[in-house]
Order: sequence, then C-alpha cells, then structure tokens
Amino acid sequence: MNNPITWGEFLQQLTDHPALDLQFQYEAGKWVKPSYHITEIKLAPITSVDCGGVVNKWTEVIVQLLEPENEQQLRAMKVRKALSIIDIVQKAVPLASDAVVKIEFGNSTFATRQMLPAAIHIHGENLVIDLQADAVQCKAETRGGSCGTGAETEACCVPAAKPKVALKNLATETACCTPGSGCC
Repeated sequence: MNNPITWGEFLQQLTDHPALDLQFQYEAGKWVKPSYHITEIKLAPITSVDCGGVVNKWTEVIVQLLEPENEQQLRAMKVRKALSIIDIVQKAVPLASDAVVKIEFGNSTFATRQMLPAAIHIHGENLVIDLQADAVQCKAETRGGSCGTGAETEACCVPAAKPKVALKNLATETACCTPGSGCC
C-alpha cells in the first residue's frame, strides 16, 4: 500500500460517524464477529536499519481486536464506544496523528496479524473498515539504491549477473590422439 491511512485520518472517520456500527472485514466476505472487543491500542515507535544501511523511523498505532469464541452478539459496537476507548488511551498515551494505523486481529481460522485499513466506507448503518495485509518491501530498492553490500560481494535485492563462460569448439581442434597411436 503506497499511502497507508494515518491515525489522524482514521480517527477523523470515526469522529465523523459516531452513531454507526463499527465493522471490520479482514478478507473478502469475512468479517470480524460483532462480539469483538478492542482489547488495547499500542503506540509503537519503529527504528530500523535496512539492507542499504539507512536508518528508518516511523510510528504505528495498532488497534488490537479480540473475537471472543463464546460470546454472541448481533450488532457490532457503535463507533462512539470505540471513541470512548480511544479517549481513555489518549489520556494515558498521546497517539501521533501522523502514525500509520494498523489493526491486529486473528481468530481460530485466521492467523493473528497486523493489517492496514485499505478503505473506510459507509454501508447502511455500518462504518466498514476493509483490511489488507501489509507487504514486505526492500526500502533500499524502493529508494532506487541497492543493498549495503560492497562491490566485491553479491547484492541481495537484484538478480546476480551470470558469469560469461567461453565456449570451446572441440570439432575444429586437432586431436591429440589418433586412432592406432596407442595413446588411449
């Protein structure tokens, strides 16, 4: 995803629609059960060094959802309830509006992972958050550079150049052994 949704954009969508039910779709046609809970909101400052030796820094806000196995509910929580949870969190830990927002979710048939909100839209009485998997990328390659490997070693993000092999035409060379000479 080129431009992930920021926490500020996500929060604005929630603030604009407090009376709607908050629904999460984690795969086409697969929804987080309406009995879900927002169990925690994490503020995660990330510092990494990529394969090109460049330090990268960004912040993520991760909203963790729990889908209880034994609870049944027909309607998802209202956006206003999610906003009240966010308010409690933001009183304890200020959440950066420019942070990348991720939703962490898993259940018995879907391995827990962090996903990006790909789209936020209204469908009837629901504010729907469509989720998509985050993609792995080589930041050095994305910058147009290459890995931090030296000229004497093979780069890890570009196909290795195949060495050229000189071919020898054996049919044109004179034989070193002739029939009947006893050399073989």
